[in-house]
Amino acid sequence: MGACFSSASAAPAGAAERRPSKEDKKRRRGGASPEGATKAAAAAAAPVRVEFGYERDFEARYEVGRLLGHGQFGYTFAATDRQSGDRVAVKRIDKAKMTRPVAVEDVKREVKILKALKGHENIVHFYNAFEDDSYVYIVMELCEGGELLDRILAKKNSRYSEKDAAVVVRQMLKVAAECHLRGLVHRDMKPENFLFKSNKEDSPLKATDFGLSDFIKPGKKFHDIVGSAYYVAPEVLKRRSGPESDVWSIGVITYILLCGRRPFWDKTEDGIFKEVLRNKPDFRKRPWSSISPGAKDFVKRLLVKNPRARLTAAQALSHPWVREGGEASEIPVDISVLSNMRQFVKYSRFKQFALRALASTLNEEELADLKDQFDAIDIDKSGSISIEEMRHALAKDLPWRLKGPRVLEIIQAIDSNTDGLVDFKEFVAATLHIHQMAELDNERWGIRCQAAFSKFDLDGDGYITPEELRMHTGLKGSIEPLLEEADIDKDGRISLSEFRKLLRTASMSNVPSPRGPPNPQAL
Repeated sequence: MGACFSSASAAPAGAAERRPSKEDKKRRRGGASPEGATKAAAAAAAPVRVEFGYERDFEARYEVGRLLGHGQFGYTFAATDRQSGDRVAVKRIDKAKMTRPVAVEDVKREVKILKALKGHENIVHFYNAFEDDSYVYIVMELCEGGELLDRILAKKNSRYSEKDAAVVVRQMLKVAAECHLRGLVHRDMKPENFLFKSNKEDSPLKATDFGLSDFIKPGKKFHDIVGSAYYVAPEVLKRRSGPESDVWSIGVITYILLCGRRPFWDKTEDGIFKEVLRNKPDFRKRPWSSISPGAKDFVKRLLVKNPRARLTAAQALSHPWVREGGEASEIPVDISVLSNMRQFVKYSRFKQFALRALASTLNEEELADLKDQFDAIDIDKSGSISIEEMRHALAKDLPWRLKGPRVLEIIQAIDSNTDGLVDFKEFVAATLHIHQMAELDNERWGIRCQAAFSKFDLDGDGYITPEELRMHTGLKGSIEPLLEEADIDKDGRISLSEFRKLLRTASMSNVPSPRGPPNPQAL
């Protein structure tokens, strides 16, 4: 169902063989130059002395059975635990093909990722990794229900009902949200990489094949192009991608589930890429006229070309179309919400006040996803977030957890009424997804900015003066430092245009000072 232009170390159980691209072969096999080819050939001929430090009693522990699938570097088999009789899947990777350090690192990284994700209900369970002189063996849960792709093709007109599609999509989004919280991007979400545990109609879905997955530091981007052509996000093709690319891929899968067609199609990979970069999905042809507005809205919000305006995985789980039949407790903490709270600490006082004013213009429906996030952090359901609850939430953000976050500083910045707790209104101001609000509906964004601006512009003359700012904030002393960031033309007052720019841009605290650039990990 999808052309593939990158590869993993071995195919998952039941998956089709994966075709590596020229770029991928060059990256993993040593380059296309004569010198590189000579070195690669020499390395292939030499005895392989790759040691991973894994256990070495695989054959004593497991009896290998039938072949399930194969890929560039190895095969996947069914196997049986000799002691318990349990059946498992084993990915066997040939050490002789690991002619470059990058191939070794790929295997180590995949094992590390599977260990990190162990226990998630929608991710194939990892049991152990073994090795001998010739192979590495990755022992995983055996999923015998086949690929999601096969079930799509088996459906009438290759379509799912909306109810059944929402169940499938919810499980994929939970995988993406869990990965992103751990600073991990799957990078190859497609129907072939989701397996059903059993042949039952209500079988749970399991994500597999993390061979292209990788960890990414906060604020950084991937610059390589990997994935599968039909599911690749625009920013991947532009070589500046992050966790948002997984959400795009899930959007493509959802489109296929609902209508039985791909949203972007061409006879060639280059043609597919042009479609992804330039065109929008078609919602006019059948069966879209019979599909609910909620489902269409959901898909459109995932297939937004600007990654900063796209829903996050956790936000998508809060969408009404996905939430139908679900529980609020199922919504995981959104890593972008935790990031926004950290960023709020670094904003100028005026921008913090401006964001609080903007937050007050949103209605209950518009705040539904943030209410889910607040409830996920408010463990005791007291209606406010304590220091300990905030500490517990921020600890989930694994890329930052080891940086020693100053939780009290974050609480104090968000806590506008200084009661030592964060209520929902305060939480909203610190966690708004500004780029989504500004990009998705420019007209509504303008109305919101005007409403927020009017809370400061008490006389309605179109400007916020120092005296009006003092009256709104209740601050004593000089107001000039608060005005400085937003007063672009330096006329001593803030216009609506300047106010809007303030909301959309980073604060002055992020501008490098003479003492050097700020440390984004200082929190």
